[in-house]
Amino acid sequence: MATTDRQNLLSDAQPMGINTLEPDLETGNQPSILKQSSHPVCLIFHFLFRIGAICTYFFGTWFTDNFVLIFVLCVLMLVFDFWTVKNVSGRLLVGLRWWSENKEDGTTTWLFESRDSSRPLNPVDSRLFWTGLYVAPAVWVVFGVLCILTFKLKWLLIVAVALALNFANVIGYTQCDKDAKQKWASGFASNMLGGSGAGGLMGGLVSRGITRMAGSMF
Repeated sequence: MATTDRQNLLSDAQPMGINTLEPDLETGNQPSILKQSSHPVCLIFHFLFRIGAICTYFFGTWFTDNFVLIFVLCVLMLVFDFWTVKNVSGRLLVGLRWWSENKEDGTTTWLFESRDSSRPLNPVDSRLFWTGLYVAPAVWVVFGVLCILTFKLKWLLIVAVALALNFANVIGYTQCDKDAKQKWASGFASNMLGGSGAGGLMGGLVSRGITRMAGSMF
């Protein structure tokens, strides 16, 4: 996909408005997480494949002794999870997206895209996105340690694939979030020092004060 096409992905996304559902006055219960989410279907798929891969890895031997079958099922779900998180859930839930491009000289460039700082962010979507992003690789690290301690080294193949794909998204979104905050901070500083807003107002007051002082002196 061309870079110019990618630039429009977040601008074309639906607004991430904050869902301000009030507690049920009759029962006093809070709305469910899915009702509070701005993108409930996306939120489900953000966890579906990664939980499926973990469950298949952990409970697969209860149903079959075929390691190859478990390996294939886990890898497929891990790949689906990687694609979903990278291309869909990050864009809709937190307004971030990352990708890499290979240049002609063989080097790889990481590119980041973020929502406009004026777009509201649903706190439920944001909190669950980052929780799922960081908890999943932590679980796979535990599985890897257990494989080493129990000498089940062939299972490390699944763990290695899981860690590679999960950490790719962790690194990508962590850097993308850092890049977005730097852009927002730079934009805020530019507005403060520019000709509009509080910066412009302060600049105008200082300018008028200097002018009056110069007039009184001369």
